[in-house]
Amino acid sequence: MAAKSASTRRDPIKWILLVGCVVGIAVAYYYLGRPLIIRYFAVEPDFNRYPVRGIDVSNHNGDIDWEQVAGENYRFAYIKASEGVTYRDPRFRANADAARKQGLKVGAYHFFRNDREGLKQAENFLDAVDGIDLDLPMVIDVEDTGNDRSVEPEVIGRRLQDMITRLQDSKRRVMIYTNGDGYQKFYKPRNSHLDLWLSSFRSPDEIKESHHPRIQQFSHWGEVAGIDGNVDLNIFVGSAKEWDSWTDYD
Repeated sequence: MAAKSASTRRDPIKWILLVGCVVGIAVAYYYLGRPLIIRYFAVEPDFNRYPVRGIDVSNHNGDIDWEQVAGENYRFAYIKASEGVTYRDPRFRANADAARKQGLKVGAYHFFRNDREGLKQAENFLDAVDGIDLDLPMVIDVEDTGNDRSVEPEVIGRRLQDMITRLQDSKRRVMIYTNGDGYQKFYKPRNSHLDLWLSSFRSPDEIKESHHPRIQQFSHWGEVAGIDGNVDLNIFVGSAKEWDSWTDYD
């Protein structure tokens, strides 16, 4: 058999280098380019039409100077209280107290774990907020990100309903936080009677007509005085008068 030419012998090396370059570009896009592109295209709401702004934070945001946050004219703060059946955010109570002292409306949220029973998650959430004055509905954060995707949708739905029912039985007002995918999977089928907090980079005018959220999380890259690093930014999807009406409940 005739010997292969030198160019033919080098072909596998070329393919390895080519595949390596493609993989490298894909990784660089995911970790660098994708966030920059998303940030570039993030919506910038018309604050004259949607004047009530807020933030949502958790332990990962570190120590927060709430006086500076209030000075930036933020009106409300959703603060992580719990996750799953055992986790409690170690900064929740301090953040909630400090934010209220600065005049912000305060709400609490719980990160829902697909692989944990809903009743136990409800008890963890209720215990986490016990003794804290909340101005806003208790929020269940339901999303696939950071969750066990092997759990059957029917099981997730049942556990979520169990949690909602337990919170409502305790005379708590409940709101669902989710994104576009979660809206179709977790909110629209069975929970559209509840208030919605939607994470979306689309125009508030557009999602107001299509999804009817009370609150829109429009950015993950906000820069707010008093907080080191990026923070999630939100608006109430309505007027200041509608905000006053929505928050004026017993």
